[in-house]
Amino acid sequence: MSSSSTFFLTNPFSSVTGSTHLRRSFNNVRYGGGGVRIAASLNVEVQAPDLSKEVMDESNKVFVGTYARAPLVLSSGKGCKLYDIEGREYLDLTSGIAVNALGHGDPDWIRAVIQQANVLTHVSNLYYTLPQLELAKRLVANSFADRVFLSNSGTEANEAAIKFARKFQRFSHPDEKQPPVEFIAFSNCFHGRTMGAVALTSKEYYRSPFEPVMPGVTFLEYGNVQAAKELIQSGKIAAVFVEPIQGEGGIYSATQEFLQALRTACDSAGSLLVFDEVQCGLGRTGHLWAHEAYGIYPDIMTLAKPLAGGLPIGAVLVTERVAAAINYGDHGSTFAGGPLVCNAAVAVLDKISGPGFLASVTKKGQDFKELLVKKLGGNSHVREVRGVGLIIGIDLDVPASPLVEACQQSGLLVLTAGKGNVVRLVPPLTITEQELDHAAEILFNCLPVLDKTANN
Repeated sequence: MSSSSTFFLTNPFSSVTGSTHLRRSFNNVRYGGGGVRIAASLNVEVQAPDLSKEVMDESNKVFVGTYARAPLVLSSGKGCKLYDIEGREYLDLTSGIAVNALGHGDPDWIRAVIQQANVLTHVSNLYYTLPQLELAKRLVANSFADRVFLSNSGTEANEAAIKFARKFQRFSHPDEKQPPVEFIAFSNCFHGRTMGAVALTSKEYYRSPFEPVMPGVTFLEYGNVQAAKELIQSGKIAAVFVEPIQGEGGIYSATQEFLQALRTACDSAGSLLVFDEVQCGLGRTGHLWAHEAYGIYPDIMTLAKPLAGGLPIGAVLVTERVAAAINYGDHGSTFAGGPLVCNAAVAVLDKISGPGFLASVTKKGQDFKELLVKKLGGNSHVREVRGVGLIIGIDLDVPASPLVEACQQSGLLVLTAGKGNVVRLVPPLTITEQELDHAAEILFNCLPVLDKTANN
């Protein structure tokens, strides 16, 4: 695709490229699937300027610097393709960090959003609404859970799970002055950035600037059965938080033995087992829930990323035993579970939960992983290709950023994970075999950049 698009100027006396006229020129921009146009009133045709730099420069002046963004201004998307503001096309294997499970512009999702936006968008949780009920009923019917709490994000879902776990322990030990209040989390884990969730996140980089964070968290080695059993049996642990498959941590999968040991130890000690499936749940592995592959079920499960197809939502699924400890006023949210986002989530869940859809994710994931092993496995910098379904990591012996940047220049968007040495691939679940083949070819062609990194 051409790196430039045709522009038509509405005002011959205004500068399109000048930063002082940036707002005026953007007001006239029309964004489409193939690029950018400016509305025409005069038939004065010029080539498109490089708007990306202007957008980035202006953004850097007005936003708090919390994001190390890629130098890319995206303007539209369709299916598994994204387009930047100059009209360049990219194959998207990030899906908004595992959010856009149905890709961009899914017609069923759009229909659900538009229909609900025309009826009712927000009323708070002071009242009942039908879309919220329909979503909760589907989540319960398709999981281990008996009850649902809705939030706005994954970190909020984990914050709620923290509160629910401590309240459950107080409810279960009414005569004890100090019931179990501590938590276990594991190496390479990521549970969010709010003060409770970040306390459960293993990387010191996320926690240390904001200490003191929530006390009482012990980090153990992911997969260390003996250490986990011993600490759980101490009687101090309110809950154990674990990702069946770690996404941000580097695409590490738990073993059957490990999860079963956690389940058995928690049952024995009265601790709760919390599965964080914010990234690995909702069809990403080829199962609706990642833990289904193990046949081991939690007391609490947290969800978020793909549930509403790009709109902000989180969910905490709990058993009746846990729910019995929670009373009116123990937790809440103004925005959570609004009609608009819930109607979108119903559309997403109905599509993802279909057996045929999940089977397609399994097959595409197996074929893609085998292709990556075949094409990339012989490279000296590729240590391992791991993962299941459409959550795959390419473990490198050098930093992954140069490869990610080279892929972007070649029209492929991918992510990093782990300690910055893992290429994370989490495409829309609707991606085609042909698109996956194309992604593998780009990755292969970009591998030589790793030799330059190793030599520096």
